[in-house]
Amino acid sequence: RIVPPPGSGQRIYEIDPLLRNYRDHLDYRFSQYRKLREAIDTFEGGLEAFSRGFEKLGFTRSETGITYREWAPGAKSATLIGDFNTWNPNANVMTRDEFGVWEVFLPHNADGSPAIPHGTNVKIRMDTSSGTKDSIPAWIKFSVQVPGEIPYNGIYYDPPEDERYVFKFPRPKKPKSLRIYESHVGMSSTKPVINTYANFRDEVLPRIKELGYNAVQIMAIQEHSYYASFGYHVTNFFAPSSRFGTPDDLKSLIDKAHELGLVVLMDIVHSHASNNTLDGLNMFDGTDNCYFHTGPRGYHWMWDSRLFNYGQWEVLRFLLSNARWWLEEYKFDGFRFDGV
Repeated sequence: RIVPPPGSGQRIYEIDPLLRNYRDHLDYRFSQYRKLREAIDTFEGGLEAFSRGFEKLGFTRSETGITYREWAPGAKSATLIGDFNTWNPNANVMTRDEFGVWEVFLPHNADGSPAIPHGTNVKIRMDTSSGTKDSIPAWIKFSVQVPGEIPYNGIYYDPPEDERYVFKFPRPKKPKSLRIYESHVGMSSTKPVINTYANFRDEVLPRIKELGYNAVQIMAIQEHSYYASFGYHVTNFFAPSSRFGTPDDLKSLIDKAHELGLVVLMDIVHSHASNNTLDGLNMFDGTDNCYFHTGPRGYHWMWDSRLFNYGQWEVLRFLLSNARWWLEEYKFDGFRFDGV
């Protein structure tokens, strides 16, 4: 699949003549976009390859073992720790490339089983200018809060083939017009509880269909440690919220929606991120500018959150790959982008 290069950008003035009053500024903005697209095409092989960061960064498994890569340019040293190596910081020391990407390879065990068992805790420990920092991997696929604890724990999520949910139904055809039911899984129960993906699938989706909607927009999917943020203070961008169930439970929900002919939209948050330093991206490698603008420009005082630096190459890779991940891994049909 080829993502075509941008055109001249001039037809917008035919569609909306009032925009001609801002032509100089809009042409400048569009020229900057074209330069960036050309750079991505030149150095990354196009958007098709650039948006597949999850195939290289984070945890990837091959026939021989698990490779873990993490972009943390501010770190002086890094090591992978977790239940699998009894949290020994000397067991799996990582090496750094010229772009600030750290890497370590863990060969499979002698019996062929993965070196990191599915469902176990993992973290990256970094020596930084502000001291030792233990962080949940930025590309973690699942994160869970242990009862009685406040910070979340990063989980290595890679179930055996026979335990993974297999989608059964194709995506519905794109509707001529959308009738969207906006929803929040946790708040969708008639009882005073945090609802589950499974209950939403079985109890709520049929009601949405019966009411005549053809699309469901789901909020608060990306993991957020502060529940009252309504899903807008994301801590783990590639992980579906564990409050409602497992990643496979979410897949089952989306598959059921497709069976009912419902398009599934995700309320995605790429405009800002949680201010948390223990389980989020803030101060990830000990610096305040790893994923975000430094100083006041990188902090939204009204939202109490960090603002991404879209000028950072790896931030673009992270967010574009994140959007693609939700489309490909979970079969979401589209997005409502928060904070645009």
